Amino acid sequence: MTFKKDIQNIDDIKILVDGFYKKIREDDLLAPIFFKIISTDWQPHLDKMYLFWNAALFGIRGYTGNPFLKHSTLPIRQELINRWLQLFNETCDANFFGEYAENAKWRASIMAEVFLKKIGSNVENQTKSIL
Repeated sequence: MTFKKDIQNIDDIKILVDGFYKKIREDDLLAPIFFKIISTDWQPHLDKMYLFWNAALFGIRGYTGNPFLKHSTLPIRQELINRWLQLFNETCDANFFGEYAENAKWRASIMAEVFLKKIGSNVENQTKSIL
């Protein structure tokens, strides 16, 4: 049995993010969407996600951006959100256990819900503005 620890720092966040996006790249449902946007050089996106989760979990400054605006033109629907969240939770659970791991999963679920409400409704209405 492998002992799991809680997410403690940026190195742990990199394990979570790298593992999660490895699953995304291999997923039949999500990979085509991500590859269309990211193409072959995933590192800039990964670097941004390290900063995002470092800010979200530990309050450490460094992330800049507007996640909703960046995703506003994507075909976000319930099926995609469910799969995204499933892969995130699987990755987190496979590597970590504890308060920060639970916080990461909770934050991911909140983001998924908000993205679906804000962006998914725009896709249905065929609009691009989310503000």
